[in-house]
Amino acid sequence: MMIRENARIVTLQTKLSQVRAELQQAMAEEAQGEAKDYAFATLKGPVSLSALFGGKRDLLMIHNMGTHCSSCTMWADGFNGLYPHVSDRASFVVSSPNTPAEQAEFAAARGWVFPMVSTQGTRFAADMGFENAKGQAMPGVSAFQKQGDRIMRVSAAGFDMGDEYCSVWRLFDLFPEGVDGWRPKKSYG
Repeated sequence: MMIRENARIVTLQTKLSQVRAELQQAMAEEAQGEAKDYAFATLKGPVSLSALFGGKRDLLMIHNMGTHCSSCTMWADGFNGLYPHVSDRASFVVSSPNTPAEQAEFAAARGWVFPMVSTQGTRFAADMGFENAKGQAMPGVSAFQKQGDRIMRVSAAGFDMGDEYCSVWRLFDLFPEGVDGWRPKKSYG
């Protein structure tokens, strides 16, 4: 029997889709609000949040913990492959607390093609809820829309082991043992 035709699997997938829609609504309700036009550092000089839209209505801003985080590196590696597809629909930028020079060096070593901005010296990560009590960056994503002259955050989600934003976890779910203690590394071999 084809898995796509199994009634139990179809029922569970339908339930999962319904729960996912409820979760997306709850995340949007929690995150919605007007955002300031923050200024970020780049190798080319300062850039404003409004400029990151690049003429598009929508912007996805990834909140990356920086070069020290193997998990954030794995997420960014995955986004690198998705970047051409996502950026056709919405602007896409990765932010981290690293300096622009550190970002550029790390991105070049990994072959990343997406734009990056430094949040160093800004309140952006904290104001968006992606900084812990110790002032350390936390991973996730914010979705923004331009609405006239206003920048609105319309949704946000945190990243964590096993989240929906990294396909590695869903692939490992196919094994009876799941991830089986595996953790991401910056290099393998």
